[in-house]
Amino acid sequence: MSLQVEKLEKNMAKLTIEVSAEELEKAIEGAYQKNKNRISVPGFRKGKAPRKMLEQMYGKNLFYEDAANALIPDAYDAALEECTEDIVSNPQITVVQIEAGKPFIFTAEVALKPEVVLGDYKGIAVDKADTEVSEEEVAAEIDKERGKNARTIEVTDRAVKEGDIATIDFEGFVDGVPFEGGKGEDYPLTIGSHAFIPGFEEKLVGAEIGKETEVDVTFPEDYHEESLAGKAVIFKCLVKKLQEKELPALDEDFVSDISEESDTVEEYREEVRNKLTEKKTAEAKRAKENAVLETVISNAQMEIPDAMVETRQRQMAQEYAQRMQHQGISMEQYMQYTGMTTQMLLDQMKPQALRQIKTRLVMEAVVEAEKIEATEEAFEEEVKQMAESYRKDVDEIKDLLGEEGKKQVMEDICIRKAIEFVTENAVETEPAE
Repeated sequence: MSLQVEKLEKNMAKLTIEVSAEELEKAIEGAYQKNKNRISVPGFRKGKAPRKMLEQMYGKNLFYEDAANALIPDAYDAALEECTEDIVSNPQITVVQIEAGKPFIFTAEVALKPEVVLGDYKGIAVDKADTEVSEEEVAAEIDKERGKNARTIEVTDRAVKEGDIATIDFEGFVDGVPFEGGKGEDYPLTIGSHAFIPGFEEKLVGAEIGKETEVDVTFPEDYHEESLAGKAVIFKCLVKKLQEKELPALDEDFVSDISEESDTVEEYREEVRNKLTEKKTAEAKRAKENAVLETVISNAQMEIPDAMVETRQRQMAQEYAQRMQHQGISMEQYMQYTGMTTQMLLDQMKPQALRQIKTRLVMEAVVEAEKIEATEEAFEEEVKQMAESYRKDVDEIKDLLGEEGKKQVMEDICIRKAIEFVTENAVETEPAE
């Protein structure tokens, strides 16, 4: 096998790979042996016709395609071993020459890892996030928990109000004519849930039990049913039953039921405050990291080849298919359920693929600039976490990783350390009022 590398524009390259005529002859003979039992020739038992006769009858290129398919994977892998360029995409293969007695030649067009020119990545200014938790937020969180533990009671002595669960019959009319799908009976509707079109639930507030109420609303212009989009409609509604949630009293009995950490109401308030503070702090950390990365990436210069992005898109689609498979859904079923196509899915993933590539490339450049390294201790900790996650032995995980896998893990650790580095070196400023 011989290799020639030609640099192209936009970080692309063409690898010209040549395989000897002897190797091609072996591949053609292998293709003949594989396929001869499938070809019928008058006067010969199946599989007994000589190769030369088959080539005379059906053309000398009869076995070329199978021979090429047999040769290309190993020849390409060997070329990758020899090539000193950093290839970051799947190859676009083109057969240049295939003829018995001559070398087999094909090209592989590939994307090369782009060079990154870092801009400013230290001292990036970001808005300081507010992690203070107000009394109102604590009260709202407690009320949310009380709502989860509320009991539903029937109401008979008042009209509909926000938060009620109204059981209704309804029928919709456009220009006095009922429309398909606009009728329902014994429908439970939580007022304020926004389950119906805008304005419907608000106009039910004040309706009395057992009395018909007319609700006039307009369908949104972007409503999924085109015949109703933007149309004014009148719903005739009857509130048949009304229920409300009765919140449990905020006392020590309630606290003992829902908390393992607190005994009194004040202790529970403090517990809720601490959890909200932890949540806000984590959100602030993620927001800061994202803001810093966005700026560092935009400050850097690089030219990303389309083939690199397309390769990452396809990897993401495969990962998505695997997640679907774990849930018992094939990609064919997913496409049927959602109306998506493979191309639509790939297009949807493109922005995220591009963002991931940029982040990785820029952080690799930071790793190099700051001479960031991953220690053996960090690797051991990473493997330990992987073993716990997959419920396997640490040594088994190491065997599965091998040297290449270990190298990838060490690189990933360095990338995370680079992200931590640029984030910790950012400068938080008070947001402008």
